[in-house]
Amino acid sequence: MKRLIYACLLFIGVSTWQISAQGGYHAYVDASDKDKRDITQLKEEIKADLTGNILHFWAKYAPDPAGGFYGQLNYDGSPRANAPKAGILNARILWTFSSAYRLLGDEQYKQLADRAQRYILDHFVDKKYGGTYLLLKADGTPLDSTKMVYQNAFAIYGLSEHYRATGNAESLQAAIAVYQTLIKYAYDPVYKGFIETCTREWKEIPTREPKTMNTNLHVLEALTNLYRVWKDEGLREMLREEIDVMANKVLNRKTWHEQLYFTNDWQSLRNIDSYGHDIEYSWLMTEAAEVLGNVRVLEDIRHVAVNMAEVQLQQGFDKNGGMMYEKDGEHLNNGLEWWPQAESVVGYLNAWQISGERKYLDTAIRSWNWIKKYMIDKEYGEWYRTVSPDGTPSVRRPKADQWRCPYHNSRMGFEVLIRFP
Repeated sequence: MKRLIYACLLFIGVSTWQISAQGGYHAYVDASDKDKRDITQLKEEIKADLTGNILHFWAKYAPDPAGGFYGQLNYDGSPRANAPKAGILNARILWTFSSAYRLLGDEQYKQLADRAQRYILDHFVDKKYGGTYLLLKADGTPLDSTKMVYQNAFAIYGLSEHYRATGNAESLQAAIAVYQTLIKYAYDPVYKGFIETCTREWKEIPTREPKTMNTNLHVLEALTNLYRVWKDEGLREMLREEIDVMANKVLNRKTWHEQLYFTNDWQSLRNIDSYGHDIEYSWLMTEAAEVLGNVRVLEDIRHVAVNMAEVQLQQGFDKNGGMMYEKDGEHLNNGLEWWPQAESVVGYLNAWQISGERKYLDTAIRSWNWIKKYMIDKEYGEWYRTVSPDGTPSVRRPKADQWRCPYHNSRMGFEVLIRFP
């Protein structure tokens, strides 16, 4: 089958393809000696930050002796012991340490992944109605039983990765169960895609924006990872359909920006360009199309990815090389969050691998150099959450909470290891 796909890719004009050991198909350019030297340096520096800084910080400070992981870590790594524990954070911790074990083989990472898996199955999974809770109290009892679809997508993502890394069948079955619950209650069979939020009993909670880019992007990410380990035909069709939704409902192919908020029938409700989400979309869509294995879909998505990378390159960076947050109508939010910087490195490496245009490799390197200069916390570890446009870090903001996690910047490191073995 791999030979057949490779032959088809050559037939449609793809120049150089390498079948990744991780199971995807990445387009690799014919790198020059300078390219190879630059990539080697980039990989060494990012791997050192991944293992010696990011993963070290979370392994040292995040485990809660009372069970699972703390719901909040302050800027210096100290815990807020009574903080609620979020399903999103715990699922991302599960994914992070599962991936770390799969790629790096350190038993400490497996222990942390197993710890996260056990806590999610024992405390976050709703045994009566299915899916996972939004928030727990610090003692592990339910605090908010709302079923956020975004959060449940991350449960699928983390549990499927745990199975991929360890072969734990309980994780695979739990991931499948959450997926089937989403299909039953949160999937829209008429207009396609997934709604936002439900009650504990999976009754839709009406909102003015019943569908969003962000939820559907991360459902796509979850479907991609689950299909890697569970070759179910219904899942394959759902993955193909969600790629189509993201490519033809969410994406504006005139501007090469995603639209963010929608009615049920995919009418856009607001005009916002989210630069970090757009560059993240560009490579996550490429990954999804690779895993799907449909050559025509992949060729279209590769075209999309390069166009989106080009537009964000022209519009999304400030003068110092940091990726800004978003533009809402005429208002530019030039704040510099940690996660768009990590996504920029991956997105521009992806664009370079597809196109061979050196400017995209240069942009990935520039983004990493900006991270080194402004974002890495050399005193307390990990990265700052936010940096002001003048380069001043916000040193008091938490390093961990419901939305601040190890997922974006560790994933950047994992992607570099996978793409350049």
